[in-house]
Amino acid sequence: MSSQTANRALRRKLGSRVATDENSRFRASFDGSKLAWKPDAVVRPASEDDVAVVLKLANRHRVPVTTRGGGSSLTGSASPVNGGWVLDLSDWSKLRIDPVAGMAYAQAGVRTGQLQRAAEKKGWFYPPDPSSKEFGTLGGNIACNAGGMRGGKYGVTRDYVLALRGVLPTGEPVSWSRDLRKYAAGYNMRDLWIGSEGTLGVMTEAVLRLVPKPAAKWTILASFNNETAALRTVKSILGARLVPSILEFLDRESVACAEAATGRPVFAGQAGRPVLLIELDGHAMEVEEDRLALLDILRERATAVRDTSEPEEAEALWEVRRKCSGAMFELGDRKLNEDVVVPLRSQIKLIGFIRRISRETRTPIATFGHAADGNFHVNIMYHRADRDASRRALRALNALMKKVIELGGAISGEHGIGLAKTPFLELEHDKAEIAAMRAVKQALDPNNILNPGKIFEVTRVWNETPLTVRLPWDHR
Repeated sequence: MSSQTANRALRRKLGSRVATDENSRFRASFDGSKLAWKPDAVVRPASEDDVAVVLKLANRHRVPVTTRGGGSSLTGSASPVNGGWVLDLSDWSKLRIDPVAGMAYAQAGVRTGQLQRAAEKKGWFYPPDPSSKEFGTLGGNIACNAGGMRGGKYGVTRDYVLALRGVLPTGEPVSWSRDLRKYAAGYNMRDLWIGSEGTLGVMTEAVLRLVPKPAAKWTILASFNNETAALRTVKSILGARLVPSILEFLDRESVACAEAATGRPVFAGQAGRPVLLIELDGHAMEVEEDRLALLDILRERATAVRDTSEPEEAEALWEVRRKCSGAMFELGDRKLNEDVVVPLRSQIKLIGFIRRISRETRTPIATFGHAADGNFHVNIMYHRADRDASRRALRALNALMKKVIELGGAISGEHGIGLAKTPFLELEHDKAEIAAMRAVKQALDPNNILNPGKIFEVTRVWNETPLTVRLPWDHR
Protein backbone atom coordinates (compact mmCIF):
# COMPACT_ATOMS: atom_id res chain seq x y z
CA MET A 1 0.00 0.00 0.00
CA SER A 2 1.39 3.44 -0.92
CA SER A 3 2.62 5.99 1.60
CA GLN A 4 0.11 8.49 0.18
CA THR A 5 -2.77 6.15 1.03
CA ALA A 6 -1.44 5.64 4.55
CA ASN A 7 -0.90 9.39 5.02
CA ARG A 8 -4.46 10.12 3.91
CA ALA A 9 -5.80 7.62 6.42
CA LEU A 10 -3.67 9.26 9.12
CA ARG A 11 -4.90 12.75 8.23
CA ARG A 12 -8.52 11.61 8.32
CA LYS A 13 -8.02 10.51 11.92
CA LEU A 14 -5.70 13.21 13.29
CA GLY A 15 -6.03 16.19 10.94
CA SER A 16 -3.67 19.08 11.66
CA ARG A 17 -1.61 17.00 14.06
CA VAL A 18 -0.06 15.37 10.98
CA ALA A 19 2.65 17.38 9.19
CA THR A 20 4.01 16.47 5.76
CA ASP A 21 5.71 19.75 4.83
CA GLU A 22 9.38 19.70 3.87
CA ASN A 23 10.63 21.57 6.96
CA SER A 24 8.85 19.30 9.46
CA ARG A 25 10.09 16.20 7.72
CA PHE A 26 13.64 17.54 7.55
CA ARG A 27 13.75 18.43 11.25
CA ALA A 28 12.57 14.93 12.16
CA SER A 29 14.98 13.17 9.80
CA PHE A 30 18.09 13.10 12.03
CA ASP A 31 19.24 12.93 15.63
CA GLY A 32 22.54 13.67 17.35
CA SER A 33 24.26 11.04 15.20
CA LYS A 34 23.53 13.24 12.14
CA LEU A 35 22.40 10.16 10.22
CA ALA A 36 19.37 11.30 8.22
CA TRP A 37 16.40 9.74 6.43
CA LYS A 38 13.27 11.79 5.76
CA PRO A 39 10.00 10.39 7.11
CA ASP A 40 6.76 10.54 5.14
CA ALA A 41 4.98 12.40 7.95
CA VAL A 42 5.50 13.79 11.43
CA VAL A 43 2.72 13.26 13.97
CA ARG A 44 2.40 15.40 17.11
CA PRO A 45 -0.25 13.55 19.14
CA ALA A 46 -2.38 15.43 21.67
CA SER A 47 -3.24 12.39 23.78
CA GLU A 48 -2.45 8.78 24.45
CA ASP A 49 -5.49 7.91 22.34
CA ASP A 50 -3.82 9.66 19.41
CA VAL A 51 -0.70 7.54 19.94
CA ALA A 52 -2.87 4.41 19.83
CA VAL A 53 -4.49 5.61 16.59
CA VAL A 54 -1.08 6.09 14.97
CA LEU A 55 0.14 2.64 15.94
CA LYS A 56 -3.05 0.86 14.88
CA LEU A 57 -2.96 2.57 11.49
CA ALA A 58 0.73 1.78 11.16
CA ASN A 59 0.00 -1.91 11.69
CA ARG A 60 -2.84 -1.83 9.20
CA HIS A 61 -0.78 -0.11 6.51
CA ARG A 62 2.61 -1.60 7.52
CA VAL A 63 4.16 1.82 8.10
CA PRO A 64 7.34 2.11 10.21
CA VAL A 65 7.01 4.41 13.25
CA THR A 66 9.93 6.08 15.03
CA THR A 67 9.25 7.78 18.35
CA ARG A 68 11.11 11.05 18.92
CA GLY A 69 11.76 13.34 21.86
CA GLY A 70 14.66 15.81 21.85
CA GLY A 71 16.53 13.90 19.14
CA SER A 72 19.80 13.90 21.08
CA SER A 73 20.65 10.22 20.52
CA LEU A 74 24.23 9.71 19.34
CA THR A 75 23.67 6.30 17.75
CA GLY A 76 20.78 6.95 15.36
CA SER A 77 18.08 5.59 17.68
CA ALA A 78 15.74 8.45 16.72
CA SER A 79 16.60 8.56 13.01
CA PRO A 80 13.79 7.12 10.84
CA VAL A 81 16.02 4.82 8.81
CA ASN A 82 13.02 3.21 7.08
CA GLY A 83 11.07 6.44 6.55
CA GLY A 84 7.43 6.10 7.57
CA TRP A 85 6.05 8.20 10.40
CA VAL A 86 7.83 10.02 13.21
CA LEU A 87 5.82 10.19 16.43
CA ASP A 88 6.99 13.44 18.06
CA LEU A 89 6.40 13.60 21.84
CA SER A 90 8.73 16.53 22.50
CA ASP A 91 5.83 18.78 23.60
CA TRP A 92 4.58 16.33 26.23
CA SER A 93 6.04 18.26 29.15
CA LYS A 94 3.64 17.95 32.09
CA LEU A 95 5.51 17.46 35.35
CA ARG A 96 4.45 17.11 38.98
CA ILE A 97 6.62 16.60 42.07
CA ASP A 98 5.23 14.87 45.16
CA PRO A 99 7.32 16.51 47.91
CA VAL A 100 6.22 14.03 50.59
CA ALA A 101 6.69 10.74 48.73
CA GLY A 102 9.75 11.98 46.84
CA MET A 103 8.39 11.04 43.43
CA ALA A 104 8.12 12.82 40.07
CA TYR A 105 5.27 12.25 37.63
CA ALA A 106 6.62 13.22 34.23
CA GLN A 107 5.45 12.97 30.64
CA ALA A 108 7.82 11.65 28.00
CA GLY A 109 8.80 15.09 26.67
CA VAL A 110 10.00 16.56 29.99
CA ARG A 111 13.64 17.65 29.69
CA THR A 112 15.98 16.09 32.25
CA GLY A 113 17.27 19.48 33.37
CA GLN A 114 13.69 20.66 33.81
CA LEU A 115 13.01 17.73 36.16
CA GLN A 116 16.22 18.32 38.11
CA ARG A 117 15.40 21.98 38.76
CA ALA A 118 11.78 21.23 39.72
CA ALA A 119 12.92 18.53 42.15
CA GLU A 120 15.55 20.75 43.78
CA LYS A 121 12.99 23.48 44.42
CA LYS A 122 11.18 20.94 46.60
CA GLY A 123 14.35 19.80 48.37
CA TRP A 124 14.76 16.66 46.26
CA PHE A 125 17.36 15.48 43.76
CA TYR A 126 17.19 13.55 40.47
CA PRO A 127 20.76 12.22 39.97
CA PRO A 128 20.94 10.94 36.34
CA ASP A 129 22.81 13.69 34.54
CA PRO A 130 23.44 13.07 30.81
CA SER A 131 25.31 15.85 29.04
CA SER A 132 22.28 16.45 26.81
CA LYS A 133 20.02 17.14 29.81
CA GLU A 134 18.82 20.53 28.53
CA PHE A 135 17.78 19.02 25.18
CA GLY A 136 17.19 15.32 25.77
CA THR A 137 13.85 14.14 27.11
CA LEU A 138 13.02 11.65 29.83
CA GLY A 139 11.41 9.43 27.22
CA GLY A 140 14.72 9.24 25.38
CA ASN A 141 16.66 8.81 28.62
CA ILE A 142 14.48 5.85 29.55
CA ALA A 143 14.63 4.41 26.03
CA CYS A 144 18.45 4.35 26.19
CA ASN A 145 18.86 3.93 29.97
CA ALA A 146 20.92 7.13 30.06
CA GLY A 147 23.54 7.63 32.73
CA GLY A 148 25.91 10.56 33.05
CA MET A 149 28.70 11.58 35.36
CA ARG A 150 27.03 10.62 38.65
CA GLY A 151 26.58 6.94 37.76
CA GLY A 152 29.32 5.62 40.03
CA LYS A 153 27.57 6.83 43.18
CA TYR A 154 23.93 7.15 42.19
CA GLY A 155 23.40 4.72 39.31
CA VAL A 156 21.60 5.33 36.01
CA THR A 157 18.07 6.07 34.78
CA ARG A 158 16.86 2.50 35.39
CA ASP A 159 17.56 2.93 39.13
CA TYR A 160 15.00 5.76 39.37
CA VAL A 161 12.08 4.46 37.29
CA LEU A 162 9.25 3.22 39.50
CA ALA A 163 6.53 2.91 36.88
CA LEU A 164 5.86 3.50 33.19
CA ARG A 165 2.76 4.13 31.18
CA GLY A 166 2.48 3.92 27.41
CA VAL A 167 1.20 2.09 24.36
CA LEU A 168 2.22 -1.28 22.94
CA PRO A 169 3.34 -1.43 19.29
CA THR A 170 -0.06 -2.88 18.42
CA GLY A 171 -1.87 0.14 19.90
CA GLU A 172 -3.08 -1.09 23.32
CA PRO A 173 -2.43 1.18 26.33
CA VAL A 174 -0.49 -0.40 29.22
CA SER A 175 0.87 0.46 32.67
CA TRP A 176 3.98 -1.24 33.98
CA SER A 177 4.19 -1.17 37.80
CA ARG A 178 2.69 1.61 39.97
CA ASP A 179 3.85 4.60 42.02
CA LEU A 180 5.01 2.24 44.74
CA ARG A 181 8.47 1.54 46.14
CA LYS A 182 7.70 -2.18 46.27
CA TYR A 183 6.04 -4.10 43.47
CA ALA A 184 6.11 -7.84 42.72
CA ALA A 185 3.02 -8.58 40.65
CA GLY A 186 3.84 -10.39 37.44
CA TYR A 187 6.73 -10.05 35.01
CA ASN A 188 8.87 -6.92 35.23
CA MET A 189 7.82 -5.44 31.89
CA ARG A 190 8.83 -1.99 33.10
CA ASP A 191 12.51 -2.85 33.02
CA LEU A 192 12.10 -4.55 29.66
CA TRP A 193 11.06 -1.20 28.16
CA ILE A 194 13.96 0.64 29.80
CA GLY A 195 16.88 0.56 27.37
CA SER A 196 14.82 -0.92 24.53
CA GLU A 197 15.34 2.21 22.38
CA GLY A 198 11.69 2.60 21.52
CA THR A 199 11.38 -0.80 19.85
CA LEU A 200 8.96 -2.44 22.34
CA GLY A 201 6.46 0.35 23.04
CA VAL A 202 5.85 4.09 23.23
CA MET A 203 6.46 5.45 26.71
CA THR A 204 4.10 8.35 27.48
CA GLU A 205 4.55 8.90 31.23
CA ALA A 206 6.92 7.82 33.98
CA VAL A 207 6.93 7.83 37.77
CA LEU A 208 10.46 8.52 38.98
CA ARG A 209 12.09 8.07 42.36
CA LEU A 210 13.85 11.10 43.85
CA VAL A 211 16.46 11.26 46.63
CA PRO A 212 17.09 14.02 49.19
CA LYS A 213 19.04 16.97 47.80
CA PRO A 214 22.68 16.90 49.01
CA ALA A 215 23.40 19.63 51.53
CA ALA A 216 27.02 20.27 50.48
CA LYS A 217 29.37 19.83 47.52
CA TRP A 218 33.13 20.02 47.06
CA THR A 219 35.02 20.02 43.75
CA ILE A 220 38.63 18.88 43.27
CA LEU A 221 40.82 18.92 40.15
CA ALA A 222 44.09 16.95 40.12
CA SER A 223 46.79 16.55 37.48
CA PHE A 224 49.02 13.48 36.93
CA ASN A 225 52.20 12.55 35.12
CA ASN A 226 50.40 10.01 32.93
CA GLU A 227 47.15 8.13 32.45
CA THR A 228 48.31 5.08 34.41
CA ALA A 229 49.00 7.22 37.48
CA ALA A 230 45.58 8.82 37.21
CA LEU A 231 43.73 5.50 36.91
CA ARG A 232 45.74 3.89 39.71
CA THR A 233 44.57 6.79 41.84
CA VAL A 234 40.96 5.99 40.89
CA LYS A 235 41.48 2.47 42.26
CA SER A 236 42.97 3.89 45.45
CA ILE A 237 40.04 6.28 45.93
CA LEU A 238 37.42 3.58 45.47
CA GLY A 239 39.45 1.07 47.45
CA ALA A 240 39.43 3.50 50.39
CA ARG A 241 35.59 3.29 50.30
CA LEU A 242 35.35 6.88 49.12
CA VAL A 243 32.44 7.29 46.70
CA PRO A 244 32.55 10.64 44.91
CA SER A 245 29.37 11.77 43.18
CA ILE A 246 31.57 12.49 40.13
CA LEU A 247 34.94 10.99 39.25
CA GLU A 248 35.87 12.07 35.74
CA PHE A 249 39.02 11.04 33.90
CA LEU A 250 40.49 13.04 31.00
CA ASP A 251 43.51 11.77 29.08
CA ARG A 252 46.29 14.06 27.86
CA GLU A 253 44.68 14.53 24.41
CA SER A 254 41.39 15.64 25.97
CA VAL A 255 43.18 18.08 28.26
CA ALA A 256 45.31 19.43 25.41
CA CYS A 257 42.17 20.10 23.38
CA ALA A 258 40.59 21.98 26.29
CA GLU A 259 43.77 23.98 26.82
CA ALA A 260 43.89 24.91 23.13
CA ALA A 261 40.27 26.07 23.33
CA THR A 262 40.86 28.27 26.39
CA GLY A 263 44.37 29.41 25.48
CA ARG A 264 45.84 28.49 28.87
CA PRO A 265 47.05 25.38 30.72
CA VAL A 266 44.85 23.71 33.33
CA PHE A 267 47.78 23.89 35.74
CA ALA A 268 50.61 26.39 35.18
CA GLY A 269 53.75 24.63 33.98
CA GLN A 270 51.95 21.31 33.47
CA ALA A 271 50.35 21.61 30.06
CA GLY A 272 48.82 18.53 28.46
CA ARG A 273 48.72 16.26 31.49
CA PRO A 274 45.81 13.92 32.27
CA VAL A 275 43.50 14.97 35.08
CA LEU A 276 40.82 13.70 37.44
CA LEU A 277 37.86 15.97 38.12
CA ILE A 278 36.12 14.97 41.35
CA GLU A 279 32.96 16.10 43.09
CA LEU A 280 31.93 15.09 46.60
CA ASP A 281 28.39 15.61 47.84
CA GLY A 282 26.28 14.79 50.87
CA HIS A 283 25.98 16.04 54.44
CA ALA A 284 28.47 18.82 55.18
CA MET A 285 30.36 16.81 57.83
CA GLU A 286 30.50 13.75 55.59
CA VAL A 287 31.82 15.83 52.66
CA GLU A 288 34.51 17.40 54.84
CA GLU A 289 35.65 14.03 56.16
CA ASP A 290 35.81 12.56 52.65
CA ARG A 291 37.59 15.65 51.32
CA LEU A 292 40.42 15.31 53.82
CA ALA A 293 40.83 11.61 53.08
CA LEU A 294 40.74 12.26 49.33
CA LEU A 295 43.33 15.04 49.53
CA ASP A 296 45.67 12.72 51.43
CA ILE A 297 45.51 10.26 48.52
CA LEU A 298 45.93 12.95 45.88
CA ARG A 299 48.90 14.63 47.57
CA GLU A 300 50.78 11.34 47.36
CA ARG A 301 49.99 10.71 43.69
CA ALA A 302 49.05 13.91 41.85
CA THR A 303 51.42 16.55 40.49
CA ALA A 304 49.00 19.40 41.28
CA VAL A 305 45.66 19.78 43.09
CA ARG A 306 43.04 22.53 43.35
CA ASP A 307 39.81 22.29 45.33
CA THR A 308 36.88 24.49 46.31
CA SER A 309 33.34 24.52 47.66
CA GLU A 310 32.50 27.88 46.03
CA PRO A 311 30.20 27.48 43.01
CA GLU A 312 31.99 30.08 40.86
CA GLU A 313 35.42 28.59 41.59
CA ALA A 314 34.06 25.11 40.97
CA GLU A 315 32.76 26.22 37.58
CA ALA A 316 36.28 27.31 36.67
CA LEU A 317 37.59 23.84 37.56
CA TRP A 318 34.88 22.30 35.38
CA GLU A 319 36.01 24.27 32.34
CA VAL A 320 38.46 21.58 31.25
CA ARG A 321 35.65 19.01 31.08
CA ARG A 322 33.17 21.30 29.35
CA LYS A 323 35.62 22.48 26.69
CA CYS A 324 37.44 19.28 25.76
CA SER A 325 34.87 17.57 23.53
CA GLY A 326 33.96 20.50 21.30
CA ALA A 327 37.62 21.41 20.93
CA MET A 328 38.41 17.95 19.56
CA PHE A 329 37.17 19.02 16.14
CA GLU A 330 40.55 20.67 15.68
CA LEU A 331 41.85 17.09 15.34
CA GLY A 332 39.32 16.19 12.65
CA ASP A 333 35.95 17.23 11.25
CA ARG A 334 34.31 13.89 12.11
CA LYS A 335 34.06 12.03 15.40
CA LEU A 336 33.25 8.43 16.27
CA ASN A 337 32.11 8.93 19.87
CA GLU A 338 32.03 5.53 21.56
CA ASP A 339 30.73 5.05 25.13
CA VAL A 340 32.37 1.77 26.04
CA VAL A 341 32.43 0.28 29.55
CA VAL A 342 35.04 -1.93 31.21
CA PRO A 343 35.46 -3.25 34.77
CA LEU A 344 37.63 -1.27 37.17
CA ARG A 345 40.33 -3.95 36.90
CA SER A 346 40.60 -3.36 33.13
CA GLN A 347 40.66 0.44 32.92
CA ILE A 348 44.44 0.80 32.70
CA LYS A 349 44.63 -1.94 30.05
CA LEU A 350 41.91 -0.23 28.00
CA ILE A 351 43.58 3.17 28.03
CA GLY A 352 46.95 1.60 27.18
CA PHE A 353 45.35 -0.19 24.23
CA ILE A 354 43.68 3.00 23.00
CA ARG A 355 47.01 4.82 23.02
CA ARG A 356 48.64 1.97 21.09
CA ILE A 357 45.89 1.67 18.46
CA SER A 358 46.00 5.44 17.98
CA ARG A 359 49.69 5.20 17.11
CA GLU A 360 49.28 2.13 14.91
CA THR A 361 46.42 3.59 12.86
CA ARG A 362 47.81 7.14 12.92
CA THR A 363 44.41 8.31 14.15
CA PRO A 364 43.91 10.96 16.85
CA ILE A 365 41.92 9.48 19.75
CA ALA A 366 40.94 11.44 22.84
CA THR A 367 39.36 9.64 25.79
CA PHE A 368 37.48 10.95 28.78
CA GLY A 369 34.69 9.65 30.93
CA HIS A 370 33.26 8.31 34.11
CA ALA A 371 36.06 6.45 35.86
CA ALA A 372 33.95 5.44 38.87
CA ASP A 373 31.79 3.16 36.71
CA GLY A 374 34.26 2.41 33.90
CA ASN A 375 32.25 4.21 31.20
CA PHE A 376 34.69 5.93 28.84
CA HIS A 377 33.93 8.14 25.85
CA VAL A 378 36.50 7.23 23.22
CA ASN A 379 36.56 9.92 20.54
CA ILE A 380 38.10 8.69 17.30
CA MET A 381 38.77 11.76 15.16
CA TYR A 382 39.33 11.93 11.40
CA HIS A 383 38.78 14.14 8.35
CA ARG A 384 35.88 12.87 6.26
CA ALA A 385 37.32 14.03 2.94
CA ASP A 386 40.41 11.90 3.54
CA ARG A 387 39.36 8.37 2.54
CA ASP A 388 42.47 6.76 3.95
CA ALA A 389 41.94 8.54 7.29
CA SER A 390 38.30 7.36 7.30
CA ARG A 391 39.38 3.75 6.76
CA ARG A 392 41.99 4.02 9.52
CA ALA A 393 39.39 5.45 11.90
CA LEU A 394 37.06 2.52 11.22
CA ARG A 395 39.94 0.11 11.74
CA ALA A 396 40.60 1.72 15.12
CA LEU A 397 36.89 1.47 15.97
CA ASN A 398 36.73 -2.24 15.17
CA ALA A 399 39.84 -2.93 17.19
CA LEU A 400 38.45 -0.96 20.12
CA MET A 401 35.18 -2.90 20.23
CA LYS A 402 36.94 -6.26 20.11
CA LYS A 403 39.28 -5.22 22.91
CA VAL A 404 36.43 -3.97 25.10
CA ILE A 405 34.71 -7.37 24.91
CA GLU A 406 38.03 -9.14 25.53
CA LEU A 407 38.43 -7.08 28.71
CA GLY A 408 35.00 -8.13 29.99
CA GLY A 409 33.30 -4.88 29.01
CA ALA A 410 30.27 -3.69 27.06
CA ILE A 411 30.04 -1.85 23.73
CA SER A 412 27.70 0.79 25.18
CA GLY A 413 27.08 2.16 28.64
CA GLU A 414 24.54 4.91 27.98
CA HIS A 415 24.17 5.70 24.27
CA GLY A 416 22.51 2.44 23.27
CA ILE A 417 22.94 0.46 20.05
CA GLY A 418 20.70 2.33 17.60
CA LEU A 419 22.14 2.13 14.10
CA ALA A 420 25.78 2.93 14.73
CA LYS A 421 26.62 -0.03 16.98
CA THR A 422 24.61 -2.80 15.31
CA PRO A 423 27.72 -4.31 13.64
CA PHE A 424 29.18 -4.99 17.09
CA LEU A 425 26.21 -6.50 18.92
CA GLU A 426 27.27 -10.03 18.00
CA LEU A 427 30.65 -9.42 19.63
CA GLU A 428 28.92 -9.07 22.98
CA HIS A 429 25.94 -11.43 22.65
CA ASP A 430 25.86 -14.97 21.30
CA LYS A 431 23.21 -16.31 18.93
CA ALA A 432 20.97 -17.65 21.70
CA GLU A 433 20.94 -14.30 23.51
CA ILE A 434 20.12 -12.34 20.37
CA ALA A 435 17.45 -14.88 19.42
CA ALA A 436 15.81 -14.39 22.83
CA MET A 437 15.78 -10.62 22.33
CA ARG A 438 14.32 -10.98 18.87
CA ALA A 439 11.62 -13.29 20.25
CA VAL A 440 10.53 -10.57 22.68
CA LYS A 441 10.41 -8.04 19.85
CA GLN A 442 8.35 -10.42 17.68
CA ALA A 443 5.91 -11.11 20.52
CA LEU A 444 5.23 -7.44 21.27
CA ASP A 445 5.58 -6.05 17.74
CA PRO A 446 4.55 -8.83 15.31
CA ASN A 447 4.52 -6.52 12.28
CA ASN A 448 7.85 -4.88 13.19
CA ILE A 449 6.46 -1.37 12.84
CA LEU A 450 8.05 0.28 15.90
CA ASN A 451 11.54 1.69 15.29
CA PRO A 452 12.53 -1.07 12.86
CA GLY A 453 16.11 -1.31 11.67
CA LYS A 454 17.59 -0.61 15.10
CA ILE A 455 19.69 -2.76 17.47
CA PHE A 456 19.70 -6.02 15.46
CA GLU A 457 19.73 -5.09 11.76
CA VAL A 458 23.05 -3.88 10.42
CA THR A 459 22.59 -0.79 8.24
CA ARG A 460 25.47 0.78 6.33
CA VAL A 461 25.64 4.24 7.83
CA TRP A 462 29.27 5.25 7.46
CA ASN A 463 28.89 6.50 3.88
CA GLU A 464 25.84 8.68 4.52
CA THR A 465 26.34 12.34 3.61
CA PRO A 466 26.61 14.31 6.88
CA LEU A 467 24.14 17.09 7.53
CA THR A 468 25.56 20.59 7.38
CA VAL A 469 23.87 21.64 10.61
CA ARG A 470 25.27 22.52 14.02
CA LEU A 471 23.40 20.66 16.73
CA PRO A 472 23.15 22.19 20.23
CA TRP A 473 24.57 19.08 21.88
CA ASP A 474 27.72 18.96 19.71
CA HIS A 475 29.71 20.27 22.70
CA ARG A 476 30.00 16.76 24.19
